Amino acid sequence: MEQLHLDLSITGKVQGVWYRKSAVAKAVELGLKGYAQNLPDGSVRIEAEGSREDLDDFIAWCRTGPPLARVEKVTSALGKWEGYPAFQCKL
Repeated sequence: MEQLHLDLSITGKVQGVWYRKSAVAKAVELGLKGYAQNLPDGSVRIEAEGSREDLDDFIAWCRTGPPLARVEKVTSALGKWEGYPAFQCKL
């Protein structure tokens, strides 16, 4: 099965609402590898690696996020495979 790398940017009310931690939990549940990171502009950056099907499920989750989040926009682009060993929060 083909493994892909996606670079995601999530904007809206996505900091201070457990978005990052919830994204990590969802990614681990789906068997993805990579990281989630808060950025100074208030957005969340995610790099995720896995199968197309699992990444599609993850993107669908990202469009809503955890209950307190208010996602405005999710953008994604294919990126260079990094071979992350796990999925984690990045500070």
